[in-house]
Amino acid sequence: MTIVGVASLLIAAMAAFGWGAVKTFSAIKVLVTSYGQDPYIAVALIGLMDSFLIAIALQILSVSMYELFVGKLNLPDWMLAHNLHELKVKLSSLIVLVMAVKFLEHLAEWKNPIDSLFFAIAISVVSATLIAFSHFGEKD
Repeated sequence: MTIVGVASLLIAAMAAFGWGAVKTFSAIKVLVTSYGQDPYIAVALIGLMDSFLIAIALQILSVSMYELFVGKLNLPDWMLAHNLHELKVKLSSLIVLVMAVKFLEHLAEWKNPIDSLFFAIAISVVSATLIAFSHFGEKD
């Protein structure tokens, strides 16, 4: 059953890499057609990095699950989680990063300051919780 999860995560990683490639071409098109004057191009480029970080995280989660539950892989140590806590920490770190990028995108659209404040507070609370989990969650 673990192989189904590993394969599904690998397929999702490939789809995310494809999604990132499409976003890359879209960002290049906007950059070229606006002669670099579009004020949202910086946000688009940050969102582009976000897409590839998600794809890489899916790949790392996939190979880590394989390593933890199926068998050894000959991969660099940084690419693998060696226990379930490390796997959760990698996922938590990705979630914090994605939320930060979404907040930047939200700021670029800036419509209502109060909504932005509440959005920032919500992201801060969730991020602090995930960081605390990462730091204090492992039992010796």
